[in-house]
Amino acid sequence: MIDITKLYCGAAAAGDALRYGRPTSGTPADTLRFAEDKKPIVVWNSTRRCNLNCIHCYADSENKTYPNELSTAEAQAMIRDLAEFGVPVILFSGGEPLLRADIYDNAACAHELGIRTVISTNGTLITEKAAQRIKDAGFGYVGISLDGIGERNDFFRGTEGAFQAALRGFDNCVAVGQRVGLRLTLTRHNYQDLNAIFDFIEEHRINRACFYHLVYTGRGCDLRSADLSHEESRRAVDLIVDRTADFHRRGLDVDILTVDNHCDGPYLYLRMLREGSPRASEVLQLLERNGGNSSGIGIADIDNEGNVHADQFWLHYSFGNVRDRKFGDIWTDTSDPLMAGLKNRKPLLKGRCGACKWLDICNGNFRVRAEAVYGDVWAPDPACYLTDEEIGLKT
Repeated sequence: MIDITKLYCGAAAAGDALRYGRPTSGTPADTLRFAEDKKPIVVWNSTRRCNLNCIHCYADSENKTYPNELSTAEAQAMIRDLAEFGVPVILFSGGEPLLRADIYDNAACAHELGIRTVISTNGTLITEKAAQRIKDAGFGYVGISLDGIGERNDFFRGTEGAFQAALRGFDNCVAVGQRVGLRLTLTRHNYQDLNAIFDFIEEHRINRACFYHLVYTGRGCDLRSADLSHEESRRAVDLIVDRTADFHRRGLDVDILTVDNHCDGPYLYLRMLREGSPRASEVLQLLERNGGNSSGIGIADIDNEGNVHADQFWLHYSFGNVRDRKFGDIWTDTSDPLMAGLKNRKPLLKGRCGACKWLDICNGNFRVRAEAVYGDVWAPDPACYLTDEEIGLKT
């Protein structure tokens, strides 16, 4: 994640300790678990079932019952295991996590064990009652996916009326004081809506927004032809930076991030250099501390059946199952070549990624995207939009 509000505007954000963690010495007690030696954030695809049919769903979810999902007892045993290992955050995802009847009990279990809980949802099921239950269960944050305004969002969701239902979800969260954010995946279908999305964020008093670059996995593979071109990506990021700066100038407390393309970091730094920002060197240090892509390092995924993956986009490759082994044993076992490679990938990277001068702040970007396009995990990430000159291949 590239926190535009933090980096470009210099504002403090709730996730600073996670993204820029320092050694534990001198770290406040309440952030020790987010220090330099932090354990991974875990995305838990708590169910694969979903009430919508999104065209870019990485889990390829449908509105049907999936067999062999973790039971409540198995889920809570897994949560206790994660707490024992020191996992700081569980992100409840899906499918649609609110379709799991035991979601509040599972969240309460995690909360009692000191794990911060967040939820990623399409928002259509967040009634007034559900919003209050989410808050009462101790969720620190609710991320609601919205991929355009009105009919454009409904096109993405494959369901008429999804936009209005999600809008009510946002408003119901705000009404009960639940911290809520917007999640949008950038494609050619919706990036022209960016200004309207920022207006929507302001109008509905949304606390946070994450703009995701498309990852080619699940049904996202079929959407690859609709991904932004490199030039469109640059324009989209510039617009996001401009609107974030406008929010900050006007005193609006909204945290804006870009996600799933770590070349956004050096792109932002280079822009700040061109603008003569006195904070450019500090931003470079923060990006270096963040370390770039952390698939297999600082983020993990456990799917609805208990299989462990490098992140939520690697559902086609499992390192083991929490029904059979402790999560920590699976996560630290580097006998698997992919796990070993992801944890120490720099010597393995090829082409532009291997030669890039920003490797320390990008870490080779998304390996699963390289695999999808080139059939080679260590090939260059095709979504990197930096020029050869910008990455140091030409002078």
